[in-house]
Amino acid sequence: MMASEPKTLQEAIQYFTDADNCRTYLMARRWPDGVICPHCGSGKVSFLVKQQRWQCSGKHPKKQFSVKVGTIFEDSPLGLDKWLPAVWLLTNCKNGASSYEIHRALGVTQKTAWFMLHRIRLAMGDKNAPKLSGEVEADETFIGGKVANMHKDKRDRVQKLSRKGDKAVVLGLLERDGGVRAAVAPTHKHYELHKHLAE
Repeated sequence: MMASEPKTLQEAIQYFTDADNCRTYLMARRWPDGVICPHCGSGKVSFLVKQQRWQCSGKHPKKQFSVKVGTIFEDSPLGLDKWLPAVWLLTNCKNGASSYEIHRALGVTQKTAWFMLHRIRLAMGDKNAPKLSGEVEADETFIGGKVANMHKDKRDRVQKLSRKGDKAVVLGLLERDGGVRAAVAPTHKHYELHKHLAE
């Protein structure tokens, strides 16, 4: 077991290979004041060593639970030895990480890496963030492939949908000395975008 938290991707992969390290790492962040039952909130739980799970002393159907219950990892067949290095990589890379980077670094398929990144990014979002205030800068950009590079069938289809092809409009908002927001715009029409910026 490492004396401190991993500082590099190689250290992260080695550190999270150990199931005890994974459990301890998640426990410290999820239950800093001690393990509680995710179903009833009781602190009267005991650890079952053979099952590597906890058992709640309360009277309810789901007495046993793992550290994954109630998280983005819960219903995934992937182990924490894959999930936690992916979380580490995404949160420590200044420019983010692509599904191909995760695929190469962790030895999972690109499709699996894409699924993992979507879950991690969703969990990292702040749904209850307050509105931006004061001086706020706004900008937009089109993201997507060039229509000229598409297969003829797809090119014909997307050109009927929009003059910008298959590109998505992404809005970015920056509060001076404050927060940042980014979202896909629901429309390509400029006169409607101003209305969405005020929302």
